Amino acid sequence: MCNLVESMKRVINEQVGDQIREMLVNEPDVEEKTMFSGHCFLVNGKLCVCVNQEDLLCRIGHDRVVEELENGNARQMLMNGRASKDFVYVALADITGGRQLAYWIDLCLQFNPQAKAAKKKK
Repeated sequence: MCNLVESMKRVINEQVGDQIREMLVNEPDVEEKTMFSGHCFLVNGKLCVCVNQEDLLCRIGHDRVVEELENGNARQMLMNGRASKDFVYVALADITGGRQLAYWIDLCLQFNPQAKAAKKKK
């Protein structure tokens, strides 16, 4: 039974990844990488959105993070016990359709021009 559940989660993950890929098709500079235990999409060299088995990781900027947390639509991303100010997790179970997924992708794309690129490793 456990293998079936894991297999179903991977299918959902791949389906959501495919939907995100379709939503980013008109962006000129999209790169995909495996990071944060999921599949991440970088736009213009900056982390934009990631999908793992259960969540969407959205980079939406501090002001929007505060708003979405207050509305109860997301939860704060924590790294090493500290809040990552520009990121939230959204449970895939709470995204019931393409319109809701598009809402989060749009927020990520709106913030992308202001986001800072990660420093390149030497």
